[in-house]
Amino acid sequence: MNKPEVIKKRTRTAQKKSKGQVEAEISSALLTFEKEHMGRGPVDVRSHIIEDMVLIRLKGVLTPAERHLATDDAGTQLIKQVRAKLLENACDILGDVITGITGINVVSFHTDISTKAGERIIVITFEQDVEEKFSYS
Repeated sequence: MNKPEVIKKRTRTAQKKSKGQVEAEISSALLTFEKEHMGRGPVDVRSHIIEDMVLIRLKGVLTPAERHLATDDAGTQLIKQVRAKLLENACDILGDVITGITGINVVSFHTDISTKAGERIIVITFEQDVEEKFSYS
């Protein structure tokens, strides 16, 4: 599988970035990843670095077909399973992207999706504290 374009765009060193810049880059990378890998991007993406984790909130992630499917419990569970499996299968690619942005190795990905709110939460954990690495400017 080819690496997404977002991997090829990382040129600045992580040490020269502010925390806000890193959060914005992670959000941008997730938006690009969702469009390239999932076929459709969210309406809004926000990333928050918290010690050795990044919390990412994606709004407006459901397709029209998924919104229709989510009208009952079986459909909701199917959407959750498929979305979790798609992220699981792309963890190596996405891990490379996020490591390229932060300069810190990713340990794990955790995700859930709300079919009622149309939001997805992704939590990424790292080998070391990401927050202390970047300035607050």
